[in-house]
Amino acid sequence: MSVRLRSLRYEDLGAVLDLERSLFPDDAWSPGMFAEELAMQGRGRHYVAAGEGNELVGYAGMMLPGGRQAEVLTLAVNQAHWGRGIGSALLTDLLEEAGRHDCAEVFLEVRADNPRAQDLYQRFGFSNVGIRRGYYQPSGMDAIVMRCGLNEQPSRTGGTAPAGGAR
Repeated sequence: MSVRLRSLRYEDLGAVLDLERSLFPDDAWSPGMFAEELAMQGRGRHYVAAGEGNELVGYAGMMLPGGRQAEVLTLAVNQAHWGRGIGSALLTDLLEEAGRHDCAEVFLEVRADNPRAQDLYQRFGFSNVGIRRGYYQPSGMDAIVMRCGLNEQPSRTGGTAPAGGAR
């Protein structure tokens, strides 16, 4: 069975919240936060779901506020599906959407204790540009701020080691 990408929908919210709590137990987004974000879909927000059959196995989202910058807000893949290229597919979708909006650069924050996600982002041309001390609450974990220039991306043919979560 293959994984297919599609727009994230309100009916996905239960599965998204389950995955969110399992991957990010200390700083999971609330149902209200996700509902607000989905309400912005197509108006400054872009959310994508990865599904296998009827099962949601990953999701990702970004903010496109206008102008030349975009920001990855979240990216998560069910741990049982790690290592299959799903994180790479989700991130590719986000970067392509940023390109369609004429963004020149994309930013994100990633947990300092999530090397798997950091590796994914580095493969896509993101580099560390700063640290936000105590960014993730209530854990107090630092965030690494990363940036990718859309005209600076390396070729991504080949390797597929997806991140479990973007945070």
